[in-house]
Amino acid sequence: MSEAGTGFGQASRKAGRVGKTDDGGEQDLQAQAAKRDAEDELRGKRGEFVLDDSVYLDGNSLGALPAVVQARVADVITRQWGQLRIRSWEESGWWTAPERIGDRIAPLVGAAPGQIVVGDSTSVNVFKALVAAVRMARDSGEGRDEIVVDATTFPTDGYIAQSVARMTDCTLVPVAPGEVRDVLGPRTAVVLLNHADYRTGRLHDLPGLTAAVHDAGALVVWDLCHTAGALPVGLDAHGVDLAVGCTYKYLNGGPGSPAYIYVRADLQPRFDSPLPGWNSHAEPFGMRPEFEAAQGALRGRVGTPDILSMLALDAALDVWDGVSIEAVRAKSLALTDFFVECVAAYVPEGRVEVLTPAAHEERGSQVALRCEDAGDVMRRLVEQGVVGDFRAPDVLRFGFTPLYVGFADVERAAGVLARTLGE
Repeated sequence: MSEAGTGFGQASRKAGRVGKTDDGGEQDLQAQAAKRDAEDELRGKRGEFVLDDSVYLDGNSLGALPAVVQARVADVITRQWGQLRIRSWEESGWWTAPERIGDRIAPLVGAAPGQIVVGDSTSVNVFKALVAAVRMARDSGEGRDEIVVDATTFPTDGYIAQSVARMTDCTLVPVAPGEVRDVLGPRTAVVLLNHADYRTGRLHDLPGLTAAVHDAGALVVWDLCHTAGALPVGLDAHGVDLAVGCTYKYLNGGPGSPAYIYVRADLQPRFDSPLPGWNSHAEPFGMRPEFEAAQGALRGRVGTPDILSMLALDAALDVWDGVSIEAVRAKSLALTDFFVECVAAYVPEGRVEVLTPAAHEERGSQVALRCEDAGDVMRRLVEQGVVGDFRAPDVLRFGFTPLYVGFADVERAAGVLARTLGE
């Protein structure tokens, strides 16, 4: 595995030699962008989103609004809630929404139906998955008392892992993803990993690490927040045990849209949720004092579904109709490659360092640049209509959502960045 910056570092050195390209070079890149946009098989999807004249490269934080959502949510509020009221639990399919929408997400992460349930937040689902995994690991043998966690993880995952370790009397073992194999052993119960690093966009080796964890007799939980909807995941193909993810990034479900949990089919009878609720009961309306878990992925449910945001997500998923996740991945890699090429041609020498790996197999769908005064630079970019985001202390993040980002957007963003850094 190459280090972050290798390969893209070559692009930075190229930028150092060229500095700002001349007008001919800029026109050439603009012509390339126009040609690629004309040939893009996904170009028609852009019209299904509510966009403006800005270049929106922050879909790795919050996806753009699919146009269909507004009318659908209006119907949910005015007819389903306003007129049918409680009848909508049956007549409008509210009751089965968590598993029905889970089945819509399933093809995007390489899962067969019946293994994903939508609801709660990513944090809550991480908690459910980790505790259940520890319980399953201990059922399989004594001495499994370590939780291995990605030391570079998004903070909440780390906080949840620390809490679960205390609650289950486990030892927390934080390591970089590249060092996971070195710490696996007979004491390992579960490993929690991010599929992509939220700062750098580095894509971690899901197939290889999953196999290594299984060879050690442990279970693995993958956080898919920064990959679902951007690239093929292959949960079933690679035998992943448990996975969680949000829906407001590349799945465009809206701010605070519900997360999801994946439980592999053969593990579902053993999935013992630490949050048993009436919605995960075998007879939810039986109102019995004793808990009996429902069958299948329904065990991942807890309480009453958050219907308004859930049905907004359901509508947002319409944009995926007829879309191949492989085509999305191909365009994602082309967009990120082209962005780095444009940055190399336009940005003044020494102003940025690319942190995202160059190798396609190690790259998610974002490009991270290290830059002095990154917070101020991003503020000025946003003022000029290029929207990315900033991560302290010095990282500019640009997310590339292939359904609505085009190559002309990429060239324009690099040009505005270069002018901003040259001021």
